Amino acid sequence: MKILILGGGGREHAMGKKLLEDDHSIHLYFYPGNGGTSIIGRNIENHYTVLDLGFFAKKNAIDITIVGSEFFLLEGVVDIFQNLGLKIVGPHYLAAKLEGNRIFAKSFMEKYGIRTPKYNIFSCYEKAINFLKKNTNSIAIKTNGIAAGKGVILSHNQNDAIKALKNIMIEKKFGKSGNQIIIEEFLQGKEASIISIFNGKNIIPFLSAKDYKKIGENETGLNTGGMGAIVPNPYITNSIWIDFKKNILEPTLKGLIMEKLTFFGFLYFGLMITYNKVYLLEYNTRIGDPEAQTLFPLMKSNFLNLIQSSFQHQEISIDWKKLCSCCVVLSSRGYPEKYESGKIIEGVNSLKEPFYIAGAEIKQKKWITSSGRVLNIVGIGNTIQEARKKAYEKVQTIQFENLYFRRDIGL
Repeated sequence: MKILILGGGGREHAMGKKLLEDDHSIHLYFYPGNGGTSIIGRNIENHYTVLDLGFFAKKNAIDITIVGSEFFLLEGVVDIFQNLGLKIVGPHYLAAKLEGNRIFAKSFMEKYGIRTPKYNIFSCYEKAINFLKKNTNSIAIKTNGIAAGKGVILSHNQNDAIKALKNIMIEKKFGKSGNQIIIEEFLQGKEASIISIFNGKNIIPFLSAKDYKKIGENETGLNTGGMGAIVPNPYITNSIWIDFKKNILEPTLKGLIMEKLTFFGFLYFGLMITYNKVYLLEYNTRIGDPEAQTLFPLMKSNFLNLIQSSFQHQEISIDWKKLCSCCVVLSSRGYPEKYESGKIIEGVNSLKEPFYIAGAEIKQKKWITSSGRVLNIVGIGNTIQEARKKAYEKVQTIQFENLYFRRDIGL
């Protein structure tokens, strides 16, 4: 079995490790991959377009391709691969807009009665400014397009809101992603992530997770791609789970089928729990990061079997270890803005599993930082507290210049 994984972060390393754990005979290919994936498979070093990747998969008889990064989805990689007769895990271009186009996603939610915060859409800077000047409440300003998980800015006063709006729409901090923006009501509560597998007929949820998106402790500072996660999420009670299924999951499934947005792959629900209700903040049409790194160590089921079952529209049941996990992200200081790479990392070769490489490469037999998020350190325990303790004990064994991590993951 040959499997190609598209992406180069900790999520892709985690998928690869899980696949090999379940079946050592699998041959893995990664594009572009990182230092960790180069150890468990082959990184494709050529600079390829998505069409080139399709020809590569065809030439090398790749059995299944799994999309990790949103970039490839919005380049239409699934449509291209399917047109070449290749099996690929992920949404076709139109369905990928549920993640890549927030206005499209909000319209979908509204049409199918999916509970989501109230919002307004703006493509004109002046009109957005006028709206802000009349608004005194806390708000969330969101870019319409993807921005590597960083296109959401929370503002609690008008000055900050106007500054954020200028950064997005005038200074183009997030490029074309900020040509249109959403101003959304701010909900005070607890965030939750529920990743699921979609077989075209049913949505089967994984365990709940809690992601820590902000760079600073106590959820302060800029949004990132994620600074840590825990599984299970302690705020997902039985009543919240029932509310989620009734007001978010089931109408989402109905909408996907009605709009012909069905696909084989993963669907991520980004949630906010407030006032004993759950609201949908966003969809992702792939597995989340760092949630994947926190979930896979607890998954007893064979990951490849789940994927193959989804292709065949079969019923899917997922078995989980009755344990908890905590993932701490080690990053380069300065992330998610300017940071330095090329720093030597000490301690990687002595790390105990599970851990995942997010942004590091091997040069002259040394581990070197190559991105903003560098390492994902995971602890497993009978409780979140035990898992957290083990994760932070492992963190202490890693050193590199300008190392930064949050100390409150799991608290």
